[in-house]
Amino acid sequence: MSTPLPPQPAKLVVGLIINSRTLFDDVSRDLCRLFGNIDMRSPWVAFDYTNYYNTEMGSPLYRRLLAFEKLVAQEELAGIKHQTNAVEKRFAREDRRQVNIDPGILLYERFVLATGKNYAHRIYIGQNIYADLTLIFQKGGYQVLPWTYPDYAADEMRAFLLQVRSKYAHDRSLVRPADPNRQPR
Repeated sequence: MSTPLPPQPAKLVVGLIINSRTLFDDVSRDLCRLFGNIDMRSPWVAFDYTNYYNTEMGSPLYRRLLAFEKLVAQEELAGIKHQTNAVEKRFAREDRRQVNIDPGILLYERFVLATGKNYAHRIYIGQNIYADLTLIFQKGGYQVLPWTYPDYAADEMRAFLLQVRSKYAHDRSLVRPADPNRQPR
């Protein structure tokens, strides 16, 4: 029989697809108000993996990942997705998004994105949100799955997530588990 254990805290990683890099400061300020300080930023890359967003957001589009300092409880992911959807709406113009925000959580063994869309490999986590297992960590790196989005499968994206994983390991070493024998003062 397995013994249930509490889930480990996760590193919050937010992916942005944005149609104007000049919006970045305002969007990141809103995200910092919600989630605290940004720990790490990936370099900007051109988002040219698909034309899916072009009709709504125009082109060219840019991609960037942000990792936040504060670790989050895994069960917060659905609520975080609703918060990032609200930020998207604040920056929309004429009912068209200018930024797409994809929150995810990084743990030692996996990287998971939140989405409102169901699919065979996605698990419902509440609040009309699904968890998309995007990458798994094996053999010293993040491994692509058959359904991994092409931008997350890119070498530079996975290399950045490895850096975030190292920072996550450091952050986890600073978190002290509660001592059940400790008496409150």
